[in-house]
Amino acid sequence: QVQLVESGGGLVQPGGSLRLSCLASGFTVSTSQMKWVRQAPGKGLEWVATITSGGRMKLYTDSVRDRFTISRDNAKNTLYLQMNSLKPEDTGVYYCEHSGARGQGTQVTVSS
Repeated sequence: QVQLVESGGGLVQPGGSLRLSCLASGFTVSTSQMKWVRQAPGKGLEWVATITSGGRMKLYTDSVRDRFTISRDNAKNTLYLQMNSLKPEDTGVYYCEHSGARGQGTQVTVSS
């Protein structure tokens, strides 16, 4: 049974940083393609980043490229999203996804 538990969100000022975590169970992160998506208030889901199986490729939506970094710790079976230079438009609920499964999400609020 696939389970994903996100954490690490919070309130941060513009320009600040956060690191989101996604603890996975029921499958092996190291051999899986995984992604982060987000949902801003009143809007639909938006793809943020993908890491391919084996980590050979990391893909980002244009608005976060050069600010966000997707990575994983195979020993901890955990996916991460390091977010730097945060902007108010990054506000939303962030979810990790694998094969259509999604966690409960973690709230990120960027505001002064």
